[in-house]
Amino acid sequence: MIIYIGADHRGFDLKEALKRALKADGYEVADMGNAEIDQDDDYPDCAAAVAGKVADAAGEARGILICGSGIGVDIVANKFNGVRSALAVSAEQIRAGRHDDDVNVLAIAAGFTKEDDALAIARVFLGTPFEKNERYVRRLEKIAKIEADRPHA
Repeated sequence: MIIYIGADHRGFDLKEALKRALKADGYEVADMGNAEIDQDDDYPDCAAAVAGKVADAAGEARGILICGSGIGVDIVANKFNGVRSALAVSAEQIRAGRHDDDVNVLAIAAGFTKEDDALAIARVFLGTPFEKNERYVRRLEKIAKIEADRPHA
């Protein structure tokens, strides 16, 4: 499974640290930007790049997005059909999100998350399987129906 990662200027340093650690853990990590700190960048660009890849991969990829608050990238990622992004503040929270809701994009707040905590959250996100019990699957089917039925502009 490939991990797509992206960050704006406020999340750049944390992205680089996570990328190094996850590669050392043996994950295939594709950096969707930025390649360098750009104070004039906009978080929707990196978030759309990552979320688009995860949406197109149909379950064969996950994404990690980082910005100052984590909220902006989370909002953008959740605009993509098939993406279930969650802003996580703890490993326990993302464990529940993966187990129950099959979260496939992790949003991290660089301004509020220590590097060690972010790495622990990312490792749990990547290591926790979706439970696939009937009620969890039923709920995801309802979400997919909402996405399919919603008129697009």
